[in-house]
Amino acid sequence: MQAVQFREHGDTDVIEYGEYPDPVVADDEVLVDVKAGALNHLDVWNRRGLPGIDLAMPHVPGSDGAGVVEAVGGAVERFEPGDRVALSAGVSCGHCEFCRDGEESMCVNYHIIGEHVPGIHAERAAIPADNLVLIPEGVDWEVAAAAPLVFQTAWRMLVTRADLQPGEDVLVLGASGGVGHAAVQIADYVGATVYATGSSEAKLDRARELGADHAIDYTERDFDGAIRELTGKRGVDVVVDHVGSQTWEGSLRSLAKGGRLVTCGATTGPTGETDIRRLFWNQLEVIGSTMATPGEVDDVLELVWEGAFEPAIRETLPMSETARAHELIENREGFGKVVVIPDSEL
Repeated sequence: MQAVQFREHGDTDVIEYGEYPDPVVADDEVLVDVKAGALNHLDVWNRRGLPGIDLAMPHVPGSDGAGVVEAVGGAVERFEPGDRVALSAGVSCGHCEFCRDGEESMCVNYHIIGEHVPGIHAERAAIPADNLVLIPEGVDWEVAAAAPLVFQTAWRMLVTRADLQPGEDVLVLGASGGVGHAAVQIADYVGATVYATGSSEAKLDRARELGADHAIDYTERDFDGAIRELTGKRGVDVVVDHVGSQTWEGSLRSLAKGGRLVTCGATTGPTGETDIRRLFWNQLEVIGSTMATPGEVDDVLELVWEGAFEPAIRETLPMSETARAHELIENREGFGKVVVIPDSEL
């Protein structure tokens, strides 16, 4: 079969699309005929190389994808050939203290398909049955591929971890990205007043269409100063920061007393300076969040399938042009997710 792969870490020129061994299906796995995949910034970091992750090479990336069940392992009961399925990439052990308490994304052995183990950006993929969700008829493959990772991440961040309430103010940084544009929609759905940042008027207009009440061009002014002005110096109740070191101090400065900063990533770097005096004097909370539990995945994807949330797709490309897909993400071109389709499906 054909698959996206890289044999070493590096720039986009290490990405290949070519022959790769057909997957062997284990008893608890499902063979998926992949119809579409989608990229996340995680794919860029993984291609560059992440500290502490020693990948078997060549590595097939891809933590988002959707397709048709082609075959099932002997122990699989939830799916049968012909089912339409999407990947939910977080893998938990099922028996540690956190899994037994229903907090699978805190599993001590937690890992992500496409990051730590081979992913779904190939013509076919063998996926654990526990990591697949059914897609209703009528949902486009591109939507099904683009939604799971970012919407589950944003849902857990805002609804579970930050406990966002109707009437609160929330700032979403990087609203044109995958998690960012999902967070704008979820915050609006909850009933919050949404402030969003972006780097162009076109991106800000799109954020407004998805539910942002106020849009800030961070290339023209400091977003934290804009927040103080727009909120009458109060600040916001919640900041969604998946950007990292470049925004960390501004995120803390944007919070009202008793505010919560919730983070799921560090795209611009892992180390941010914290004024500890601001933290304790304003009684702020800093909350980490990773992926979601199976129940949270079901809750948010049901809303996606119903059309309450819209995965924005900036471009759809053949898998053979995955290098270009990486460039779109790295250069922050466009709004939303980048989708890749197996060349044999085009």
